[in-house]
Amino acid sequence: MTEHLADPEDETLDQTRIDAVLAAVEAEDRDGIDALLEPLHAADIADLLEQIGGADRRALLRLWSHEIDGEILSEISESIREEVIDSLPRDVLVEAVRDLESDDVVDLLEDLEQPQQDMILDALTDADRVAVEQAMAYPEGSAGRLMQRETVVAPDHWTVGEAIDFLRKSDHLPDQFYHVILVDPRMQPVGYATLGRILSSGREVRLSAIAEDSFRTIEAGDDEADVAYMFNQYHLISCPVVDAGGRLVGAITIDDAMNVLDEEHEEDMLRLAGVGDEASVSDGAFATMKQRLPWLVVNLFTASLSAIVISRFEATISSIVILAALMPIVASTGGIAGTQSLAVAVRALATRDLTRANARRVVLRELGAGVLNGLGLALILGFGAWGVLGDWHLGLVLGMAMIVNQIVAALGGVMVPLTLERFRLDPALASGTFVTTLTDVMGFFAFLGLASLWLT
Repeated sequence: MTEHLADPEDETLDQTRIDAVLAAVEAEDRDGIDALLEPLHAADIADLLEQIGGADRRALLRLWSHEIDGEILSEISESIREEVIDSLPRDVLVEAVRDLESDDVVDLLEDLEQPQQDMILDALTDADRVAVEQAMAYPEGSAGRLMQRETVVAPDHWTVGEAIDFLRKSDHLPDQFYHVILVDPRMQPVGYATLGRILSSGREVRLSAIAEDSFRTIEAGDDEADVAYMFNQYHLISCPVVDAGGRLVGAITIDDAMNVLDEEHEEDMLRLAGVGDEASVSDGAFATMKQRLPWLVVNLFTASLSAIVISRFEATISSIVILAALMPIVASTGGIAGTQSLAVAVRALATRDLTRANARRVVLRELGAGVLNGLGLALILGFGAWGVLGDWHLGLVLGMAMIVNQIVAALGGVMVPLTLERFRLDPALASGTFVTTLTDVMGFFAFLGLASLWLT
């Protein structure tokens, strides 16, 4: 037994607790591990598994796998989920999977290889397996994959009393639900009533009389990004999912919709940085290389355009050597401005705040901001170059080049993602490379071109 420094009663995951857990793992102290992990939330345990190394993770699972449940399994990052599942004894995995709702099982299966999928499906009851397989039959990224099959349904002619009696007698209610979905005889949703309205109404009141005005339905084939947008836009808590015939097949709850929003935002950030949409700190060096190398290779070719532009002004640079030292200032400042404009545009496209209807106004705003930023930077750099180098001609060239590149950066940052969106390409995927290339090339061309005209 080892003495652990972390307070077992503390419910936070910090470095002290992580170190204590690793010490307990090294000593193979099962009781110590239990005491340290027992107070933690499932999400914190998943974070701990992601933060420690592969060897420590496998050792921890070997000693503590009997405590892994469905909630922890569903919180584990996709980057290590397959490894964790492979490390679990079959009986532990079976019990963990049986604790999950159908939508969580589907989420678990999506990123696993076929043998692991089969193993998990075999662990389910026949009814649960059929529900999961039906959900898996829908396209990846669709509402059918996102929904849970477990719903609470009542005929639209029922009263509050009948609904309450039904809920009390039912043995198979979802762990969490917010609405009772009202259906007609064809099992088509016609409304829903919140649990709060049901509990605060008299038994004789019809459910249809207390149905929510926010009622909407989602088709199982709808894109999950559209579903998340609908939840965020209309402040939904849950929403019924219907098939092509309008019949109820499941429901989506706000936690699943918000997970999609988080994933979309994370993917956008990773793609903007050119590191792929599944990068994780848990990835190994080879996996990280595979995600990043293609974009670095692309950048080699785009950077060669800047080199070509610079080579065209070799004579000018040779006669005025100080230009070589000043060139990066123009290009770098333009690159930062382009990234600022790009980040705002991609985010606005993702949230649908930027559309064809207001694109012209946004472009003009960015143009105005680029002009103003360029003028401000031009004054600073122009007077700076004049004061330090004693050449007002050089200061004027530097200032004019800065204005040009700031305008290019502002327009490129918004026009590039809008153009990609127009051609149904992901604006976050390649915008960064195009905008950076644009600001570098135009920055060098404007600065060296003006210098060739006015200084030589």
